[in-house]
Amino acid sequence: MNTSGTAKAGPYERVLRCAAWLTAVLLWLPPIATAQTPEPAPLRVTLDDAVRRGLETSHRIAEAAARGDAAGAVVGERRAATLPQIAGQAGYTRTNHVDTFGILLPNNQLRVIYPDVPDNYRTRLDLQWPIYTGGRLDALERAARIDATASADEIATARADLTLEITRAFWSLVTTTESRRVVEEAVTRIAAHLKDVRNQLAAGLVPPSDVFTVEAQESRQRMLAVQARAARDVAEAELARLVGVPPGTALEAFGTAEAVPYESGTREGAPSPASVAREPLASLIDTARRQRPERAALVKRLGAATERSRAATAQTRPIVAAGGGIDYARPNPRIFPREEAWRASWDASVNVNWPLFDGGRVRSEMAEAVASARAVQERLADFDASLAVEIRQRLSELDASRAAIDAASDAVRSATEARRVLGDRFAAGVATSTDVLDAHVALLQAELDRTQALANAHLADARLARALGK
Repeated sequence: MNTSGTAKAGPYERVLRCAAWLTAVLLWLPPIATAQTPEPAPLRVTLDDAVRRGLETSHRIAEAAARGDAAGAVVGERRAATLPQIAGQAGYTRTNHVDTFGILLPNNQLRVIYPDVPDNYRTRLDLQWPIYTGGRLDALERAARIDATASADEIATARADLTLEITRAFWSLVTTTESRRVVEEAVTRIAAHLKDVRNQLAAGLVPPSDVFTVEAQESRQRMLAVQARAARDVAEAELARLVGVPPGTALEAFGTAEAVPYESGTREGAPSPASVAREPLASLIDTARRQRPERAALVKRLGAATERSRAATAQTRPIVAAGGGIDYARPNPRIFPREEAWRASWDASVNVNWPLFDGGRVRSEMAEAVASARAVQERLADFDASLAVEIRQRLSELDASRAAIDAASDAVRSATEARRVLGDRFAAGVATSTDVLDAHVALLQAELDRTQALANAHLADARLARALGK
């Protein structure tokens, strides 16, 4: 037994100390493990920012631009077909051995005419130049150039469509955000009213049925709040996809629907929809025909199809081509007698090729080109026919949005005043809780209707601008 004052700890005591130390560490770790980093602030975007981000990151526009680059490359390909083509050629051929052939000269010397040369080397610098093709190559080049310019219009169409889609998603986020705010505010109001009704029930001023009615209404508003939050999450995800931000990024649409678009216009330097609506319908249709990039692309596609039809027709005419080249070979088959030596030769030619019978291939190509041109022409006529209907629809939407905003604003003012009056009467004991709840619901619906009407006005403005090609 150790009787000193500083007795050494045995193995058992050391184990207990380690266990106590580990317990302290484990008790200290959970706050660190469960500590959560603060959520990042949502990304605030205006409508202009959203459109700019979407246009910069859109895969759809990048695809259209790549197609435009491909069309531009085809122009160079068609142009190169009309220029001289120069090619370098080289080859090696191994043949079997043959008996040397020659003649005996008067001086008893053998003149070799056809030597045994199994190794044959050949090089050539070749030139081919189509001089006359009946206009086929020129027509194909013109068609390619028209297609390239039409690709630029298709890019503009994709940008306009994406801008409208982003605008719709932006105002959808604004609308759903406002709807969630209104519903949550209604939940708060009804919860406060429920507390007042329960106090009145405790005082014996109202029957229990009034409490049950308010509780049912409060439950319904909480359900509407859940639906409003879900709708906002969907709108936020859609806008995030369009503007190219990472999935899950919180967005805040920095904008308000209170600025009525038909009062001042939404595009800098552009006339307001109110002034546009006063223009004659025929004038608006004519403006849309001039400015819509889809129609410009169709017109150019029709021109390209016409040029391809001319190119197909040109195949019935003769083709004149010049050719030539320089050969440097061992042995050179153009030089007689053959020698196992490097010798040079050249040639130049003019060739005429006139297809007299091709089994109907050219006629079929001509029919295909004419049918394609006719199809584009019919598509253009259909676009012009539907354009008038679209302009008329957009003008009707604009007029409807104006009337809806005015009606919704009047409804909000009336519902607000009705709620105030009923609240005062309920406090004075001359109105029931059901009347107050009905007033709450009416005010809620009026505010939601006004928010939706304002958002619809902005969308109507954007759709009209898209229809006019602005």
